[in-house]
Amino acid sequence: MHTAPDGVEVVASREEARHLDSPPLLVLDAVTGFLDAQGIGHGPLAWQRIGDGHSNVTYLIERGGQSVVLRRGPRPPLPKSTHDMVREARIQKILGGHGVPVPDILAVCEDESLLGVPFYLMSRLDGTVVTDTIPPHLSTAAQRRATSEAVVDTLVALHAIDVTEGELASLGRPEGYLGRQVERFRGLWDVNTTRGLPAVERIADWLARNLPASQAASVVHGDYRMGNLMFAPRAPARVLAILDWEMATLGDPLADLGYLTATWSEAGHPATPLELTRVTRSPGYLTQRQLAERYQHRTSLDLTPLPWYQTLALWKAAIFCEAIYTRWQRGERPNDTVFGPSLETGVPRLLERAGRYASLTATTRR
Repeated sequence: MHTAPDGVEVVASREEARHLDSPPLLVLDAVTGFLDAQGIGHGPLAWQRIGDGHSNVTYLIERGGQSVVLRRGPRPPLPKSTHDMVREARIQKILGGHGVPVPDILAVCEDESLLGVPFYLMSRLDGTVVTDTIPPHLSTAAQRRATSEAVVDTLVALHAIDVTEGELASLGRPEGYLGRQVERFRGLWDVNTTRGLPAVERIADWLARNLPASQAASVVHGDYRMGNLMFAPRAPARVLAILDWEMATLGDPLADLGYLTATWSEAGHPATPLELTRVTRSPGYLTQRQLAERYQHRTSLDLTPLPWYQTLALWKAAIFCEAIYTRWQRGERPNDTVFGPSLETGVPRLLERAGRYASLTATTRR
């Protein structure tokens, strides 16, 4: 038995799991049986938790010389329409058919009796995710710039896909996307907090009053950042796969650009809880402004309203970080001694930064 930040992580059997107060994240005999049914590997399995996610959980599973990646949501109960692994797997299957770099989806399990939630298996890719350290093969000044450019160019290619026909058209409704985002996250605040932060409602009102007109419709990843990209293991910098598609839908492409730039770590900018790839503070990486300029040059979209999208990104981030903080306060993350407690001041910092972007929008409209 092994312990995770929010309770028991892995047990050997479903019988063992029945005697626990909190359901485990991984049940080895259940996963072994599923692998058998899919014809994946043989014999006992080894596991390793991977990734930096604070909600969905990802494991590397090795068995009989074969390696796969298992992805599942957090423990139930789950908020409505969140952590939908079945939908996430379907999105990647569709996008893979359109040339988007994603892992191969090997199998999907909708039977919640195995792990308590649906999960899916995907191929293991031999690559690098850049977060706290710069990989040696991407460490030169030229490769730092190339890494930044690859982040932008991969996003441009994603947004260029035609979403008006076929299965892609069924993934969402682009019309009214921005307004729905504001109202949905406004509603999530009250159910995810135990404290009063007036800036949440103030920014929500401002966002609703100043909705920009969407210039295009595209696939929106929803959490597009360098930490959700896997790069090739050798130079030059090249994106092997875009990861973590839970929040993907159809909508306004500038929502992704707003999130990417607002959460991009940059020297001289104060840190926030969304600083998940600190290396871009180092010399050689593009700045937030340079990222936006490269995107604009390749899409010809008007980026005048970009600060509105950056405000939206950080305001939304504050709301979902508050949900994590509330879970920590309630004792639902008993071994989380760092991230959960940091959100007491981290969420207000996100809201403060969101307010700064809102003021930039007001300035550009004068």
